[in-house]
Amino acid sequence: MEGALTARDRVGVQDFLLLENYTSEAAFIENLRRRFRENLIYTYIGSVLVSVNPYKELEIYSRQHMERYRGVNFYEISPHIFALADNSYRALRTERRDQCILISGESGAGKTEASKKILLYYASTCPARHNSAPVRDRLLQSNPVLEAFGNAKTLRNDNSSRFGKYMDVQFDFKGCPIGGHILNYLLEKSRVVHQNHGERNFHVFYQLLEGGDESLLKRLGLERNPQQYHYLVKGSCPRVSSISDKSDWKTVNKALTIIGFNEAEVEKLLDIVASVLHLGNTQFGEDEDGETHITTETQLRYLCKLLGVNGSELSRALTHRKIIAKGEEMISPLNLEQAMSSRDALAKAVYARTFTWLVAKVNQSLAFKDDMYYSGKSSSVIGLLDIYGFEVFQINSFEQFCINYCNEKLQQLLVELTLKSEQEEYEAEGIAWEPVNYFDNKIICDLVEEKFKGIIAILDEECLRPGDASDITFLEKMEDTLGSHAHFVTHKLANGKARKAVGREEFRLLHYAGEVNYNVNGFLDKNNDLLYRNLKEVMCQSENPIMSQCFHREEVIDQKRPETAATQFKVSLAQLMEILMSKEPSYMRCIKPNDGKQPGRFDEMLVRHQVKYLGLMESLRVRRAGFAYRRHYQAFLQRYKSLCPDTWPNWEGNLAEGVATLVKHLSYKPEEYKLGKSKIFIRFPKTLFITEDALEARKPSLATILQTSWRGYRERSNYHRTRHAVIVIQSWWRGVKDRRKAKRRREAADTIRSFIKGFILRNEPRCGDNDFFLDHVRFSFLMTLKRNLPKNVLDRSWPRPPTALTEASDHLHTLWLRNMVRAYCRRVQPEWKHQMDQKVIASEIFRNQKDCYPQSVPKLFVGTRLEAEEINLKVMQTLGNDRMKYGVPVIKYDRHGFRPRPRQLLLTGSAAVLVQEAKIKQRVDYGALLNISVSSLSDGFFVLHVPTNNTKQKGDLVLQCDHVIETVTKLAIVADKIHNVNVIEDSIKFAVARGKEGVIDFCSGAELRVVKARGHLAVTAPRLNPASR
Repeated sequence: MEGALTARDRVGVQDFLLLENYTSEAAFIENLRRRFRENLIYTYIGSVLVSVNPYKELEIYSRQHMERYRGVNFYEISPHIFALADNSYRALRTERRDQCILISGESGAGKTEASKKILLYYASTCPARHNSAPVRDRLLQSNPVLEAFGNAKTLRNDNSSRFGKYMDVQFDFKGCPIGGHILNYLLEKSRVVHQNHGERNFHVFYQLLEGGDESLLKRLGLERNPQQYHYLVKGSCPRVSSISDKSDWKTVNKALTIIGFNEAEVEKLLDIVASVLHLGNTQFGEDEDGETHITTETQLRYLCKLLGVNGSELSRALTHRKIIAKGEEMISPLNLEQAMSSRDALAKAVYARTFTWLVAKVNQSLAFKDDMYYSGKSSSVIGLLDIYGFEVFQINSFEQFCINYCNEKLQQLLVELTLKSEQEEYEAEGIAWEPVNYFDNKIICDLVEEKFKGIIAILDEECLRPGDASDITFLEKMEDTLGSHAHFVTHKLANGKARKAVGREEFRLLHYAGEVNYNVNGFLDKNNDLLYRNLKEVMCQSENPIMSQCFHREEVIDQKRPETAATQFKVSLAQLMEILMSKEPSYMRCIKPNDGKQPGRFDEMLVRHQVKYLGLMESLRVRRAGFAYRRHYQAFLQRYKSLCPDTWPNWEGNLAEGVATLVKHLSYKPEEYKLGKSKIFIRFPKTLFITEDALEARKPSLATILQTSWRGYRERSNYHRTRHAVIVIQSWWRGVKDRRKAKRRREAADTIRSFIKGFILRNEPRCGDNDFFLDHVRFSFLMTLKRNLPKNVLDRSWPRPPTALTEASDHLHTLWLRNMVRAYCRRVQPEWKHQMDQKVIASEIFRNQKDCYPQSVPKLFVGTRLEAEEINLKVMQTLGNDRMKYGVPVIKYDRHGFRPRPRQLLLTGSAAVLVQEAKIKQRVDYGALLNISVSSLSDGFFVLHVPTNNTKQKGDLVLQCDHVIETVTKLAIVADKIHNVNVIEDSIKFAVARGKEGVIDFCSGAELRVVKARGHLAVTAPRLNPASR
């Protein structure tokens, strides 16, 4: 917290105890204004938290903020409601003493929201039991339900709590929330029947009409328009822009389910809510005899249905009064005004008792069920008191009197506990206690609550006494009894100047927070708050299970007059004080900055009014009566040790001696401080401010020193870390290398040993001793084979296999050849395949038969040896559709004289045609071709033999061609005469004419010669391959 003092001129101080002029109300309000302007809505007065409602959402309640304040010392960081909640929780855990948080302030100051934030903090940050989630949900969901039935829109607040609420949150020994309990005080039930202009009835009525579905409203006999109901039009404000009744209705329904209400209970509860609206619309009239009767039968019928009562009995109870005097019962009719009062009294009673039942039902849901566990006293509680703040209106009535009486008691408790805690701290630290002069408001509390002479006692006496008692007689009785009291003034008792400020029907009380005038009109009626006996009798017979629990038959049987409202409140308040006294209290004071609920606007007059009536200046004065600032030695020395050379950078000795050395160096005067056993106490804020400013001036040099030291430390640390890492890595790596080396040596020795043993036993059957060697041999052969596989189908090389792998090698060789052939065949193009087919046929015919065949193998066969332009067009026309497949120039030898003549040999699809220029000399159909004869030498002669009896043929054809292998092969293929080709060594006989033959003799020689001889032809050809044949 001390760190924020450097910005105090802009944002003020976080603790009002540090205000220089702490007695100045203007300085107090200016500090609030500065912080409010910076959205700093929380400020401390010692351990008291002051909150200013921002009227807007601030990003200071997230989960991250909760974690920031969790487990942190109360004064370590900026003020916050989470800090207050966490401080109470930690005190509960460490001291094992019950805690309570008292939240007070005007309507609209943010009390309800503050209690929600505290509950949310506990639900979010406290440890969880295995079944604690439902408990947390019920704790949080109790708020929407109670707000619906107990909150209303007022002129000052759209969600004003119209009842006091004290909630105990129960924790187990581990700090887990396990249950809760709620006490309610002084519900403003008069709001049920009357609201001031601009205000509304309780939220639940509008939520039901706006959010209930049509079937529900029809069952309840309600219309959606609030203007139709007498109890909802008094304030002329049925709808509010900032309130979504429809959405809130869904929230309330969901909350009721989570809390544990079943459908039947919700149905009966809504029946009662609707019955109150019908009561408000119940009208009365007078007959000719002057007797009062109900004129709205429809409303009466719905009342009977919803409340479960007899219609005639209810009608009679609303228009008559039963009086018991000396044991005798008398029925007295009511006039019109009395009947309407009776109706309103019933409506208030029904709603107030239903609200009490609702709180009891919520308590059943929140109750911790493990009685044995609870009886072990292992659990503790934190109480949350959301109570009305001090109220001062233009006209103050009975409700303001009770509220302000409650605040007097709470202020008394605050002052007593604050002074007590201060005195205990001083005594614990061994510092002399200096008595504090303060206003003890016990005199005002006694004025209100003293037996026989207090205001409540006089009010009760006036209500109970027979005769004509009225509000004026009550005022007169107070004047007679309390006339001499210094804090009580009436118009009659006041002097001339004060008399103008006090009306004739008013009395003034001088409260601790200021003067308040109370108008006595309605005091007796509100204090009596009686419901006629016959109405109670009717309600006791109700078939509605909730009503039967709210109205007990003992009330009718018991002749004792019930306690008045003031006495009930006094007893409840006394019980509350006992509860609070048994706990360690924390305080939160809520302030509203303006009446318009506008964010950013700070109304100084309104804030000053609240500061006064919340008693904040009195709290500050009491707290500042001693020392403004105190801290443990360790915290103080840790923060300011840099300001003294003897304590910087570290103090090794006793903490108290270190602090004494430090303050001596800072030149503290003896009257400015005191040293306790574990804390230093500083009397004046100015002393702390000077110290904080000196620390701020010292920070730059400290930063330089710290940076230098840190950089040096960081570099040294990095060097040592790096060096150590290098040594570790080196050692580890050397070890790894040596271990690997040793492992490799062992493995090598084992391998060699196995290899040698396997080699010795290589010829033995496979066993454990030779399997490694045999596997190695197999592997070595396969690897050698992999590296030396044949590259093509003509490569016949193959590695020699070991004896044991001969059979496997042969299989592999066969598979590899097949694979290469298959791969080769897949790669062959169609044109090349056709070429290969022809070459294969040529091989079948001429291989090892004709001498020039080996020279023809590498030469590709062409499609034709004649181009299209070399063949006469007339010949092509003569051939017609018989397309030419091959053409080659040849030399034809005549049958008579063997004269050579150049010709063209054309092979078509059906015949071989011999052409001379444009004339077809001879056509040999393939069907008529008998065979083909060639010599075995390297000449180009071949003979086409045809049948001699064929008149179309002149005889066999003797032809010579430079491409004899190609030509004969193509002719054999196209004529399908592959097996009709004859390779002859010496001579070829051919038919010249019918019955005549010619002979061609072949012999080898140096060169090719063709010699004509009588009757035959001699051909000499060189032998190109002497080894063939």
